[in-house]
Amino acid sequence: MADARSMTPAPAAAATAPAAGPSLLRGITLLTVAAVIVLPLVLPSTTLAAEILIFAMAALACNLLLGYTGLLSFGQGIFFGGGAYVASLLMIHLGAGLFTALVGAMVFGAAVAAVVGALAIRRTGIYFVMLTLAFSQMAYFVAYTLSDWTGGDNGLLDVPRPPVAIAGATLVDLSDPAVYYAFVAVLFVAVFVAARRIIHSPFGSTLVAIRENEGRAAALGYDTRQFKILAFSLSGAITGLAGALYAMLLNFAPLSNIELVMSEHILIMTIIGGTGSLFGSILGAAGIVLLGDLLSAVWPRWMMLLGIVLIGVVIFMRGGLWGGVESLYDTIRARRAHRRTAP
Repeated sequence: MADARSMTPAPAAAATAPAAGPSLLRGITLLTVAAVIVLPLVLPSTTLAAEILIFAMAALACNLLLGYTGLLSFGQGIFFGGGAYVASLLMIHLGAGLFTALVGAMVFGAAVAAVVGALAIRRTGIYFVMLTLAFSQMAYFVAYTLSDWTGGDNGLLDVPRPPVAIAGATLVDLSDPAVYYAFVAVLFVAVFVAARRIIHSPFGSTLVAIRENEGRAAALGYDTRQFKILAFSLSGAITGLAGALYAMLLNFAPLSNIELVMSEHILIMTIIGGTGSLFGSILGAAGIVLLGDLLSAVWPRWMMLLGIVLIGVVIFMRGGLWGGVESLYDTIRARRAHRRTAP
């Protein structure tokens, strides 16, 4: 296989993530850290803030597939719900510690995603989407059938939230919501930085090139199938981690975590935030979680309004919320430049 550094992405691909300068990347990272710090200060509860970061992590993972590799997958709920179940079962039945449970969820998510990806990418377009839908339905059926392990409709109750410990010595007690938010925030920033480095690496450039012109990438000697499977595995690992953190947040792993609706939920966050934008994942997650929290208490059919919002974003803000922010910023810069050059 050719060296990823030797590949020249398609023109459209070259204008994406790999073209960003170091100053811009640092700026986006600092903006992310600032958002993470401010979030619990402006929201009514740290639990709600933690939920936003967890779903932002899941949307970020979905973006690796949809925004950067061009794969519209409805299988994200498999990895999210599966990660929640694996972490919960490890803690409840085996007494596993915090990091063992989280790593177990990530390994499960990566492994299952690799299998789903290897089978689904045999087809393209609508057939690929239908295969991921089928896998999602199968996963739900399996989870429902194995009620002795998953709790069936009742889910897994009393999911613990173990402390951060080394050699049995407790370092940080995560039972306090504010402390747990800080823990989730640290993990989110770490995942964000890692994802950013991946996207702006030769591997990330190759993923974008596959999205723009898979035939050209294959003609240059790249095994596009292997790159797609790796993208699936990375996405699955991050989504599994998010699912485990969500189960610990709720102290509960419901069956709904693995339903098709969860996959749709994560996809909507990704699209509204902006595909091809890691920071957009935060905007999308914050928008959907806050909208759901506010409207669900007012109107039981709030999902209808969510559909209207999604239609509006797709029609008027094709780059999502982050794309809208970028367009506004470019417009302001252009006007300032025009004023400076005007006689």
